[in-house]
Amino acid sequence: MSQLYVLYEHAAGFSLFSVKEFEEVSMFLPQVEASVTDISKFNSIVKLVGFAPFKTAIAALENINAISEGIAPQDLLVFLDDFFSKLKKKKCTLGIADAKLGAAITESIGVQCSHFGAVPEIIRGIRFHFHRLVKGFTDSSAGIAQLGLGHSYSRAKVKFNVHRSDNMIIQSIALLDQLDKDVNTFSMRIREWYSYHFPELVKIVPDNYLFAKAAKYIKDRKSLTQDKLEELEEIVMDSAKAQAIIDAAKMSMGMDISIVDLMNIELFAERVVRLSEYRKKMATYLHNKMEAVAPNLQSLIGDQVGARLISHAGSLTNLAKYPASTVQILGAEKALFRALKTRSNTPKYGLLYHSSFIGRAGLKNKGRISRFLANKCSIASRIDCFLEKPTSVFGETLKQQVEDRLKFYESGEVPRKNIEVMKEAMEAAEKEETVTETQTLKKKNKKKKRKAEDLENGNGVEGSKANGNAEEANSTIVEDNGAEAEDGEPKKKKKKKKNKNKNSEA
Repeated sequence: MSQLYVLYEHAAGFSLFSVKEFEEVSMFLPQVEASVTDISKFNSIVKLVGFAPFKTAIAALENINAISEGIAPQDLLVFLDDFFSKLKKKKCTLGIADAKLGAAITESIGVQCSHFGAVPEIIRGIRFHFHRLVKGFTDSSAGIAQLGLGHSYSRAKVKFNVHRSDNMIIQSIALLDQLDKDVNTFSMRIREWYSYHFPELVKIVPDNYLFAKAAKYIKDRKSLTQDKLEELEEIVMDSAKAQAIIDAAKMSMGMDISIVDLMNIELFAERVVRLSEYRKKMATYLHNKMEAVAPNLQSLIGDQVGARLISHAGSLTNLAKYPASTVQILGAEKALFRALKTRSNTPKYGLLYHSSFIGRAGLKNKGRISRFLANKCSIASRIDCFLEKPTSVFGETLKQQVEDRLKFYESGEVPRKNIEVMKEAMEAAEKEETVTETQTLKKKNKKKKRKAEDLENGNGVEGSKANGNAEEANSTIVEDNGAEAEDGEPKKKKKKKKNKNKNSEA
């Protein structure tokens, strides 16, 4: 009959409890569940055997980080080894909450671990009554320790996230989609509003951004003359359109609007213009972020489609874990489950439909190219996720492979093998790495040379300053000696010097 010991990891330290009559207790699991809430019954089953407190908050964080990843920390192994070595060759079983941690402990110490049966209920009871089972420990002190460790653990997890820039991509693509909707709705509103006064402008300037800029500049159509042609041409970027606007303003069928209404239209048009400009800035920001985080995915399917895939997956690491079949229908989950429910055809593509490759493919080949593109997207995301130095070489080669596949479907031209293409891509990536390394070395050498030159120049200046100071000091000494000679005092000093010289000769 083996003795059961239960390990409990608290914010204050590691604790080990012995469990009485394990075989009998395991037979009656409902009794254990009932005794968990009652401290008197629970004390009869469980007793504290050993406790190893954490010395510092940093040590506690390191240990908890290791346990969360299923790795047995050194402090825990030392604590368990010391305890079980005293028991000598008695049969013991260690109850533990995490199976991965149990496997790590058995591998290092050799103690048999268990995480099923009555063990979870006993650990629940220890968690509930921990402040009463350990002497000198209160409920408030346990709460403070748990709160402090919880905050530091969550902060460390946020910092530890290697691909935390993909969070910025998720937020920026969501904001970009929202901005697109808002700009469209506001543009429709300003078109409708300003068309009461100048209805012909909508047909001449169909673009929303240019319409808002034109409305902001024109204001009252009666004030529009031939003198404003150049400025209108700068806004519309077409001389014919600018002339058409001036001609239409003279013959417009629109109603007259008061100054207050025109002021409100102008303010609203200015807001729409600013929002459109901010949308452009946001698009450049997303482009730069995608270039830094997922350059291969960006070069394969573009900024927005790649960002939407990352956003829908939750992170770049999650997207890298997905198989190609999941990437293919990512974004079409409702259609997939509806098809499975009704036993109809499953969707061929989800978010990948917005890619230019699927639009260029024929109706028969859309499903084929989406499957091939999803395969390449999964490869690109994995390269981006796990490559230490980001490079877009692989993404460009994958894009070329998709292009070749499109040609194959259209004309029957056989594309190159994947092994050959990937070998070339790896060679190109290695060359790029060597070039970047040489460039960085050159930059470092240049900086060192500059620093050395600056130091030399600084020493020269300091030396000249020192020489100048020495000359000044000598001149002041000579002047002082001259002044002393006039008073007659230096003669005595000279005699003293002579006496000193005589003594030295003697």
